[in-house]
Amino acid sequence: MVIWRDMSLLDDVLSANGGLARWNSLSRFTLHLSISGKLFDSVGRAGEFKDVTAEGATRTQSICFMGITGGKYSGSFQPDAITIEAMHGEVLRTWRDPSPAFPQSDPAVLADELQLVFFCGVAIWNDLVGPFLLARPDVVVEELPPWEERKESWRRLRARFPPSVITLAPEQVLYFDVNGLLRRTDHDLFGMKVAQYSWAHGSFGGVIAPTLRRVHMLQADGSVIAKPVLMDVEIFDAFFE
Repeated sequence: MVIWRDMSLLDDVLSANGGLARWNSLSRFTLHLSISGKLFDSVGRAGEFKDVTAEGATRTQSICFMGITGGKYSGSFQPDAITIEAMHGEVLRTWRDPSPAFPQSDPAVLADELQLVFFCGVAIWNDLVGPFLLARPDVVVEELPPWEERKESWRRLRARFPPSVITLAPEQVLYFDVNGLLRRTDHDLFGMKVAQYSWAHGSFGGVIAPTLRRVHMLQADGSVIAKPVLMDVEIFDAFFE
C-alpha cells in the first residue's frame, strides 16, 4: 500500500491550531495543569501531579514538572535522561537513556517516580505539540475513511512516528472534527488499546490546544470502555513564547 500525505486535511489541521508560521515562531511553553487517573491511583501515585507547573521546549523533547509530590520535588524529562530534583535544584535521582518501549511495559512500572515522570513527560509534550508534529517530513501520515461518533463526522489520519521522536506509541490514529480540532487519538499503551479524547480547546497566544483530555480503554470492536478513566489531564492555563 502506498503511504501518502494528505496535505488538504493536514493543512486544515495546522491552520485550525494556530498555523505553522505561528508555531515555528515559538520556542517555549509554560503550563499549569493536573494529571490523574486510574494509572496513577493503582500504583499509589494519586495526587502526584496535582496543580503542577510544566515548562518545556516546543522544538525539542524537553519538559520539567515543578511542584510534583505535593510541591516537594520537580521532575525533568529529556530523551537522554530523567531526573528528580529538590525544589532548590539538587539532583536526587537520575535515569540515563530511558527506554521508550511503553507498549511492552506493565503500568505497574509507574510506581517508580522516574518512570512516572518519563511517562508524563512523553504524554504531555506530545499532546501539546501534537498536530504540529504531523508536519515533520519524517512523520508519515495517511488519511483514513471518516468516522461517525456523537452524531458528528470526524476526519482521520494515521500517523507513524520515527524512532527519533519518543511517543507513547509509534503508530496512532487521530480524529479531527469539522473545525480541524483534535477530538480523539487511538493507540497502544501498556499492552492495551486506548482512546484519548480531547475537548474544551482554548486559544493561548494564538495557539489552539485542548484543555481537557481523558484516556479510556477500548474493546476489541473499537468501542470505548467509559470507566475507569486511565488518565485525566486538565490544563488550567498555558503560555507560549
